[in-house]
Amino acid sequence: KLCGYLNKLGIKGPIKTWKSRWFFYDENKCRLLYYRTAQDINPLGSIDLSSASFDCKMENGEGVFEIRTPSRAFTLKAISKQAMMYWLQQLQMRRWEFCNTQSRFPSNGVLSCSFAFVSCFVFTFVDVVDNEDFLPLVKTPTEAVGLKAASLPAPQTSTALQNISLKHPWTEIQNTVHNICGTKQLWGSNGNVFSFDEFQEHPENVDEEQEAEGAGDFKEGTLEDGRMGPRLNWIRKARWMNSGFPGSEELSRERNSVDKVSVLQQQILTLTEEVKSQKELVKLLHKALEAAQQEKRVSSMYLTAAEDKDRLELVRHKVRHIADLTSRLEALEQEKKELEQMLTLRDSHIQELKEHVQLLMEKNHAKQEVIMTLTEQMARELSDPLQEANTITVETLYKQQEEIEHLKDDIDAYKTQNQFLNSEIHQVTRLWTSVAENEKALLMKCACLQARNCQMESKYLTVLRKLQEAVPGLPNSHAELVKNLIQEALQWDVKEEAEEELSFELNTALCPSSEYDEYGFMTVPDYEIEDWKLLAKIQALEIKSNKLRSQEIVEKPLRDRWNSIGELNPSAELKSLIRSGIPVEHRQRVWRWMVGRHCSPVPGHYQQLLEQSRSTEHPACRQIELDLPRTLTNNKHFSSPTSQLIPRLRRVLLAFSWHNPAIGYCQGLNRLAAVALLVLEDEESAFWCLVYIVENLMPADYYSETLITSQVDQRVFKDFLSEKLPRLMAHFEQYRIDVSLITFNWFLVAFVDSLVSDILLRVWDAFLYEGTKVIFRYALAIFKYNEEEILRIHDSVEIYQYLRFFTRMITDGRKLMNIAFNDLNPFPMKLLRNRRSMHREELEAELCELEQIKAAYVKERAEQGP
Repeated sequence: KLCGYLNKLGIKGPIKTWKSRWFFYDENKCRLLYYRTAQDINPLGSIDLSSASFDCKMENGEGVFEIRTPSRAFTLKAISKQAMMYWLQQLQMRRWEFCNTQSRFPSNGVLSCSFAFVSCFVFTFVDVVDNEDFLPLVKTPTEAVGLKAASLPAPQTSTALQNISLKHPWTEIQNTVHNICGTKQLWGSNGNVFSFDEFQEHPENVDEEQEAEGAGDFKEGTLEDGRMGPRLNWIRKARWMNSGFPGSEELSRERNSVDKVSVLQQQILTLTEEVKSQKELVKLLHKALEAAQQEKRVSSMYLTAAEDKDRLELVRHKVRHIADLTSRLEALEQEKKELEQMLTLRDSHIQELKEHVQLLMEKNHAKQEVIMTLTEQMARELSDPLQEANTITVETLYKQQEEIEHLKDDIDAYKTQNQFLNSEIHQVTRLWTSVAENEKALLMKCACLQARNCQMESKYLTVLRKLQEAVPGLPNSHAELVKNLIQEALQWDVKEEAEEELSFELNTALCPSSEYDEYGFMTVPDYEIEDWKLLAKIQALEIKSNKLRSQEIVEKPLRDRWNSIGELNPSAELKSLIRSGIPVEHRQRVWRWMVGRHCSPVPGHYQQLLEQSRSTEHPACRQIELDLPRTLTNNKHFSSPTSQLIPRLRRVLLAFSWHNPAIGYCQGLNRLAAVALLVLEDEESAFWCLVYIVENLMPADYYSETLITSQVDQRVFKDFLSEKLPRLMAHFEQYRIDVSLITFNWFLVAFVDSLVSDILLRVWDAFLYEGTKVIFRYALAIFKYNEEEILRIHDSVEIYQYLRFFTRMITDGRKLMNIAFNDLNPFPMKLLRNRRSMHREELEAELCELEQIKAAYVKERAEQGP
């Protein structure tokens, strides 16, 4: 038990006083309780050690140390430096043990399967406490610490009232009453205060009771029969004996009883040793008896054997046993020889050490003779009356030597303080690491719980939607109820947003469930059609669930790999990383690098284009103004006419219209430039990104007036759809579905306004690095993702309705990426170029034939007249 007397610094206004207190460590609550004396039952106060730190400052005095808690600091003083270091080390150890125990929080039975891997790596290191050699362990000062210290008198203060706590009058009264009651019970019928009879009945159990009962027993009061325990009686007797209680006869009887107890204890130890030796002898006799019985059984078997073969087998067994014993004897003899050799070597080593010690002693003797000679010479010089001038020098030398000794003591003290502070810093760091790991595990649990909650909410909304669609004949009350439930689910919960503010750190570490994402896109787009609103909410919940589940397993390793990349260079590894998606913090840098590789920005060119657009109005200016309010309406940076990015987008589009007069402006460029502005943030960088997409990534004439290359790509895509997804294409042909009505806009604006922002930006990452084949890959992957759902629909109108919103059913971006880059391989760029050239020739021939038919028709109408 960690307990003992310490002096506690009490501050009452300007007055500071030291008060003696009995301190006891409560291991259940990790608190240091303090009492006025060891016999009190109620503590005056406690110190919470679970979040405390310890410090010892040598300038405060010997034995003084501090315990700092978040609420206040306690200054304590031990009787010696050794006692102080012992208390500090023990408090450190108890704090670590308690924090280590508390960190093992129980796991929920429902979540045990999901989070089994968390507990594996979080708590593996806390089971073992490393033994660092910052500060060697201090031996227990038994005279000042422990249960034996309770039997000693409390350190006396200068005045009797100084040690009384005026802050806790009721506790003082309770303790005083308890002590008085205990004193009355100690007086026997003959008026003797010591009550030796009870003490002498069980003298051998005193030490055992002291070890078994902690210092906390002082708080429990009396035993069940109303009498004080023998240990407490003994402590009180010792205290009264040391405090000079009158009566020499009682003192002598007390001393005699203590002597008898010590003699009896010595006899107990002697008898215990004798019993142990007797037990060893009995064990040896048992072994000898078992061997004799075994020998007897073998001999009886030999005599009772019916045939010679059996006897011969017994003899052979005996011979084998003898050979085995002989080999063991030889091994033991060999071991004996080795031990004798080792003994000889050790004897020689001891002899060498003795000789070395002899040399050291002779050297020490010689040094002592030199010191004596120098001392006599100094004494003669000091006694000489002619050397009075040198006396002052000698006195100064003595003073300097004393100062040097004091400085050496200070250095040793500061070294000890430094060692302890290193130990304290190390242990506090370990506690902080343990808390951080626990917090990380809790964050992961919260992430999984949030993911499960989103999944359940998504299923709930899906059930409501199916209920609304599948049962048209519901009663009016039930239909109204379903409608109200859907409207409530579509509204953002205000309480949920308040909880997000309270748990800001959790939302920072995990995926925040706010209304907008990092780039300002609405997580649940506000569509006009109510069914689309419900689908958007379901999709947002599913995406959030997937994000939370993959946060630790997929996203974190991917983010670590991106953090380890320094200078960007084209490679297979970089290509794989870009396909997996660029983290938000690296996307702007990587996009700038990809644009700069193929499109070298010309300094000052963008500013010249802006000056030109200010001085001269471009013909496309009117169309640009019409398209600005219709750009990314589900993004907060473009949803309002007063948004800051609207004028920046206007300048980028006007500059491009002057930069490329052949195209000028085409519907769809506004959305490409808007996405570039959101990521790159800089106007000029967004302008060059738009130039890179239109002039480098996309084929020529993609955004011309005829959109001829865009039409070619639709024919190429139908070819790929027939090859990669033949069942789906046959289904479309059966119901005469023209997929280009849906996919034309995908190719023109690279899926902007078709996919949610998280998946859209991953598509753009790969698109800017690899080119237009990425658009073909993802377009095929979208149909593959929803293939089974489309095949279940057997009506052309319903298929068109489903194709209008089926991209909003995509929730797993990782799955879509695997389909695009793994399931649909191979997809060489050479094949794409060949298909484009073939279909371009066919389309140009068709357009030429159409022009001829048109010219013939005009000529025929002209000949016929009005």
